[in-house]
Amino acid sequence: MIDQMLDTPLTRLTGVRHPVVQTGMGWVAGPRLVSAVAEAGGLGILASATMTLEQLAAAVEEVRSRTGAPFGVNLRADAADAGERVDLMIKNGVKVASFALAPRRELIDRLKEAGVVVIPSVGARRHAEKVAAWGADAVLVQGGEGGGHTGPVATTLLLPQIVDAVDIPVIAAGGFFDGRGLAAALAYGAAGVAMGTRFLLTSDSSVPEEVKRFYLGMSETVVTRQVDGMPHRVLRTPLVDGLERSGRLSGLARAVRSAAGFRRISGMTWPAVIRDGLAMRHGRELTWSQVLMAANTPMLLRAAMVDGRPDLGVMASGQVVAVIEDLPSCEELIDSVVIRAAGILRGLGSHLTA
Repeated sequence: MIDQMLDTPLTRLTGVRHPVVQTGMGWVAGPRLVSAVAEAGGLGILASATMTLEQLAAAVEEVRSRTGAPFGVNLRADAADAGERVDLMIKNGVKVASFALAPRRELIDRLKEAGVVVIPSVGARRHAEKVAAWGADAVLVQGGEGGGHTGPVATTLLLPQIVDAVDIPVIAAGGFFDGRGLAAALAYGAAGVAMGTRFLLTSDSSVPEEVKRFYLGMSETVVTRQVDGMPHRVLRTPLVDGLERSGRLSGLARAVRSAAGFRRISGMTWPAVIRDGLAMRHGRELTWSQVLMAANTPMLLRAAMVDGRPDLGVMASGQVVAVIEDLPSCEELIDSVVIRAAGILRGLGSHLTA
């Protein structure tokens, strides 16, 4: 009954049971979380930006060993080895390719020819129109309430603009955490919702327990440009406050130390680190410290999400962190979201008169 009520263009496009997406969060969306979401009927998405090509291959294999349900991989469209990653996905039958930035048109064509569903993430109407014209199968729209890189427009204003502008399924993100949000998104015309912070705070998430408890105790986020020069919604912590107060010299020193750490972990050369930072600098007025920070932001996220050091790391978070109080399993979470949304929609239908 629930599956039938919430059958949407997203579920039909991707083959999942429920119109609920877990976003590709770096250092968070690994095989354990993704497979748990997939088994629960949602669309789990592996975060590949913080993985080498070999690590991505191993992660895809692990997810496939844990579940036969569809899942996706999030790619950096500007990665030097994006083509190799696409080859890997096609070879392994990955159902969905999601992108944080608009992929090149030829990359979309290549994925679609292989039967892979292409879902770019956007934060503006014009970006949605562009990727739709290029052949994207769906688009994920994040409003300003969302964690990580975000824009200034609230989901409730951005979502209806994009639903009206494109003829492909729209997935709503930014501020969603329960069934009321899913019902509201469907009422706006979306095909489903995507959640990041809510899935980070589940028992299936591999984030250290002490970090999860830190999140549960927080009620405030801040949007800062001091991490990598772009608006970034994160938890307000002493480290973030320190970045906000940093002068140019101290900021550069911190950036160099962090870049060196990321270079050791990733195996990247210094020229590659600088090249990545310059790619992110394109079209933006960034200082050299921000160029380095842009290239090694994953290191700052890793300190918290992997090493369990919230005092040393940057923690992306949506504003919903203020209303999350528990750590359910992915199955419990998705079931509760879908059951409540279905109940709300049935209730609204009962108010209609002929």
